[in-house]
Amino acid sequence: MNGADLEALLVRTSRTFALSIPRLPAPLRTQVAVAYLLLRVADTLEDAFRWGRAERLAALDAFAGVLRGEGDPAALARAWCAAPPCDHAGYLDLLAALPALAEAYARIDPAARAAIGHHTLRTVDGMRGFLARTGADGALRLADFADLRAYCYVVAGIVGELLTELFLLAGPIEAAAPALRAHAAAFGEGLQLVNVLKDAADDAGEGRSFLPPSVPPAAVFAHARADLGDARTYVRALQQAGAPAGVVAFCALPVRLAEAALDAVAARGPGAKVDRAAVRTIVHAVDEAIAAGRDAC
Repeated sequence: MNGADLEALLVRTSRTFALSIPRLPAPLRTQVAVAYLLLRVADTLEDAFRWGRAERLAALDAFAGVLRGEGDPAALARAWCAAPPCDHAGYLDLLAALPALAEAYARIDPAARAAIGHHTLRTVDGMRGFLARTGADGALRLADFADLRAYCYVVAGIVGELLTELFLLAGPIEAAAPALRAHAAAFGEGLQLVNVLKDAADDAGEGRSFLPPSVPPAAVFAHARADLGDARTYVRALQQAGAPAGVVAFCALPVRLAEAALDAVAARGPGAKVDRAAVRTIVHAVDEAIAAGRDAC
């Protein structure tokens, strides 16, 4: 799987990351693309609303085996596509591409591959724990705000920690390491909370309820905004340490887009989207700020 193949899968599976990952310098661009796509495989298997709990748990276990160099990715891909877990065409394309994705993962620099494998396995293990709590139908319902935050850590906070380790391996930004590590999990949590608020209606239709009834939506909005403040601190730490412009843009764009999405949902309710013209404006503003040496977000 070459860079063009990876980017094509990104376009099919993520609007935001398809915008931001190509801005990264090589070889970090390939490392982050592979990491994102592996995590998207895990997310697709966890969210597999067409499968029951037992099937989803077995699929996550098999995927963990692939990350450890065990099993047959081609056989898994065939089995998963023969009984599709979801209706999303891009996610199904990703599952079909598992053998090529596993090969791309195996070719990554050993230190980066170790970080990707370690944190992706942590995510899979955490997803498995939440799935094991569900009923036989696999429906996930979170109990309270602490439960919501624990789930966000598993599916997004760990991702922030993984990306931070890849950025530090790419260097030279070691001076920023304490600040980046301090804010990485909150950065991921903030993006996930925005997704939870934005996708609440769609999730409910597929048997998931990430917004506990006991938690006022206003509290989730407030916590998401606070987390995005941590994300801004993270981006400033990167800039002050002299991180490459592409790394700064990669981190700043999701923050700015999440803030815009949060405003849209607050104004118009779940399902509200940021239109393409607004996205273009945000991308231009981030690029202009980085070029001028101003805060990117």
